[in-house]
Amino acid sequence: MNYYLLKSTGIVLKNRPGVRMLQKAVVLLVLLVISSAALAQSVVTGTVSDKDNNTLIGVTVSVEGTNVKALTDGNGKYSIQVPQTAKRLIFSYVGMESLTVEIAGKNVINPVLQSANNLSEVQVIGYGSVKKKDLTGAVATLAEKDFNKGPLIAPDQLIQGKVAGVQMINNSGQPGGSTTVRIRGNTAMTGSGQPLYVVDGIALDGRSARPSASPSTVGGVKSSPGGGIGAAPGGNPLNFINPNDIASMEILKDASATAIYGSRAAYGVVLITTKRGASGGVKLDVNASTGVSNIMRQIDVLDGDGYRSALNKYGLTSGDFGSNVDAMDAITRTAYNQNYSIGFSGGGDGNTYRASLGYQDQQGIIRKTGLKKYTGSFNGNFKFLESKNLGLDVNLLSSQFNETIAPITTDAGFTGSLISQALSWNPTQPLRNADGSLFIENGRIVNPLAMSEAYNDKSKVSTILGSISPYYKIAPWLEFRMLASINYSTGVRRSSTRSFINLEGVQEKPDQNFLGGYASYSSTELITQQFTNTLTFNKEIASRLNLNALVGYEYTNYINKGSNMNATGFGNIPVDYTDALQATAPANRKMSSYYDPKTQLQSYFARAIFNYADKYLLTATFRADGSTKFGADNKYGYFPSFSAAWNIKNEAFLSETEWLDQLKIRAGYGKTGNQEFPSGSAQQRYAFGYDQGGQTLTGINNKNDKLKWQADEQTNIGIDFGLFKSRLTGSVDYFRKTTTDLLFPQIPFYPSAAGASVTWVNLPGKIKNNGIELTLNGSIIDKENISWSLGGNATFIKNKVQDVTGIINTGSLNGQGLSDVTLEVIQNGLPLFAMVTRRYEGLDENGFSKYSDDGFTYYYVGNPNPSVILGISTDFRYKKLSLGLNFNGSLGQDVYNNTANSVLPITNLGTRNVASALLNSGIQESLANPISASSRYIEKGDYLKLANATISYNIGNIGKAIKGLNIYVNGQNLFVLTNYSGFDPEVNVDKSINGVPSAGIEYVPYPSARTFNFGVNFSL
Repeated sequence: MNYYLLKSTGIVLKNRPGVRMLQKAVVLLVLLVISSAALAQSVVTGTVSDKDNNTLIGVTVSVEGTNVKALTDGNGKYSIQVPQTAKRLIFSYVGMESLTVEIAGKNVINPVLQSANNLSEVQVIGYGSVKKKDLTGAVATLAEKDFNKGPLIAPDQLIQGKVAGVQMINNSGQPGGSTTVRIRGNTAMTGSGQPLYVVDGIALDGRSARPSASPSTVGGVKSSPGGGIGAAPGGNPLNFINPNDIASMEILKDASATAIYGSRAAYGVVLITTKRGASGGVKLDVNASTGVSNIMRQIDVLDGDGYRSALNKYGLTSGDFGSNVDAMDAITRTAYNQNYSIGFSGGGDGNTYRASLGYQDQQGIIRKTGLKKYTGSFNGNFKFLESKNLGLDVNLLSSQFNETIAPITTDAGFTGSLISQALSWNPTQPLRNADGSLFIENGRIVNPLAMSEAYNDKSKVSTILGSISPYYKIAPWLEFRMLASINYSTGVRRSSTRSFINLEGVQEKPDQNFLGGYASYSSTELITQQFTNTLTFNKEIASRLNLNALVGYEYTNYINKGSNMNATGFGNIPVDYTDALQATAPANRKMSSYYDPKTQLQSYFARAIFNYADKYLLTATFRADGSTKFGADNKYGYFPSFSAAWNIKNEAFLSETEWLDQLKIRAGYGKTGNQEFPSGSAQQRYAFGYDQGGQTLTGINNKNDKLKWQADEQTNIGIDFGLFKSRLTGSVDYFRKTTTDLLFPQIPFYPSAAGASVTWVNLPGKIKNNGIELTLNGSIIDKENISWSLGGNATFIKNKVQDVTGIINTGSLNGQGLSDVTLEVIQNGLPLFAMVTRRYEGLDENGFSKYSDDGFTYYYVGNPNPSVILGISTDFRYKKLSLGLNFNGSLGQDVYNNTANSVLPITNLGTRNVASALLNSGIQESLANPISASSRYIEKGDYLKLANATISYNIGNIGKAIKGLNIYVNGQNLFVLTNYSGFDPEVNVDKSINGVPSAGIEYVPYPSARTFNFGVNFSL
């Protein structure tokens, strides 16, 4: 007997004549159903692209009112079954405005998506996100398209000149060199004053694991500088991040936005969000570029002929060696760079991933300098269960960068470091002997080319930043999330100076049985562990009233340890000294190590955002931070904030005003804190040592149980507007920021008892910053084949110290004739780091400097803080050709030219070089005019710089494989408009004293480079 199985029902029927008739009827019924379904549906196909005709991969295509969806493929194409009753298709894509298209019987629809309206963009605000239209605080967002272009090394370079209230300064032209980022002015009396950086929810330590070249402070104890050249400037702690991996950066400026980060938010917060994968096929993004760099500006010194003329003018018969030498040219070079980055991304069914690899090789314009960086990243966003309520986010960033560093320091004395040696080199004196060997003379004048050959300094920093973040949606409006992360960074640095160079303590002295040479091997290890738990509520709790609330707990543990070994007396051994430390006499070796006291931060925080009818917004934030850094009486600090906004445009009386797209008023108040000072500063702390046959204890700082948080209170009032279909947008903000309970390392009065050490205290007094921020962006032309946009921002700011008793000195000056000289003060009634020195009144008839009150009285003569900060951007497109220009600048600040003061004075003539301007004076300056600090060397630091320019041509798709092919030429530091006579008015050499920072002092820094790059990017 035969049996048949109808699989759709699972019923088995016997083979009988009646059954056969039933089978035929069933088959006929199925065919009728299929045919009717076919008649009821149609297929719509097409290609989705942007306004530049680039096809878009992974666009969601959905039928309005149904669950029918499809995704565009690797060519931007889609195909979707559309029910007969359907009327519209919806196209949605991250970063683009959703588009709804009428079907109207069409079988082919090729939509063009536009960039998302800023008001609908989701904005990251710290432990969460909101739509931009719901913001109540002062927050600026930059997407990838807004960043500065070109092969930049660190993320902070992406935002230079882009955001009102934010000043970004490149402290050095060294590849990977440190930067200064100030948000709404300078309020730091100690520490760096830098904002808190948060990468994908992980707060960074703010320090670099690159060890100091010469052990300046190890375990809190001051060590002697190594190698005879002084202390080298630091590196950028953000170097480990590949800028090509960044999707957006949010800058939280006012306290109502930053208070959620409590004790670490006094100087602002920068949130960095890395790129994520998108649903769809596998996508490969490729970026490649190469470029060339040269010195941007030279300092005007005499050439050989000019030097001989000056000798004749002054009647000097010695000092002319017959040559014409450019020592700066000898130590600089045309530098090359190359940068490659690839990213793999894809996903489906709610699970996405992205992985990337990067390689960057940037030579420095100074010989034997440069940076090589290797980066890798992976992130995944995964959802589980049929409901997709359980999720897991995984992030991993890894990096290793290797630096080759020049002997350029911040506090070199008479013998100088490489730049001062080159600038002051007698231009008639050959750098090499007739036989080609390096010219080395006995004495204190150092041949810069020989210094370059003698010095070797290499560092390697390896970093892993990883996190895992599971979450569960308890309900559509309630989500619990935890995050566990670790930031591990270790650095090694090997520096050595060969024995042939004529530096005291380094040059070999056979008559004294000293072999010469110096070497240092240092290591640093930084570890940050963070554990965060949050519960987020987002629901309409009453008619038209929505509550977005957050509560959380966070624990952070910081570890910092390291060691140093250094030695002298190597002689002319044929290996790098750092590979043979054992080749020195035991008495010539030194070693030290440290492990900072534990630093732990325990935090509780909450935030609530009320939104009524998209008109009235109220935000309240509170955070309690407990830190081991502070005294027993003040372990916890409390940081509240409140802000409100009124979306006036949504009121009935303006809702029909077509030319007005946005009008919102914001106001907020908040309190944040600062704990940027050494761990263990509230404890009685000692450092172990060994001297005269026994162990020693040296005091580092005294105990202070009352040490508490430095507090910053800030008030902000702002207005946001958008006109003419958002063709013109902008904002205006007024802010007032007051810093109190100033953290300060109080030095004991002298004479003090043996073993006395500093005591960290909270000084009475205030530092006030207030100002106005303006941002304006306009789309002047916006047509299919041509567009032109222009944007700018300006910040007007004032800074003042109030109610501080006494005078705090900082801003050390260095070089010949300037031992133990300071320039800047923190003093009541003056701006922070006011320049106080002799007031210069010109030269007398004998060529000597004249000063007010004969130089016995010091005057307030300069302010290093700018009164205006500027940023200008413009983008022009004609068909596939685009041009982007980005300017930045500042006005009102003074710069002290320590280089002109002590490196190039007229007293050099006959032995070393001088500044050309000294020969153009109406009165001939005396060769015996003493070197001294004065307002003579204070210059206006106003400037406007074309920092970034890019010309690109968007070829588009080539065949079926290459998508969005774009080629470009990029220039950086193309020109600067300024009257400043130094390398670059954008300068901030570290001239701090006892941990008190400085500002606006220039002293023979690594020069800035002008760079041209050619690059290509595309997708596969």
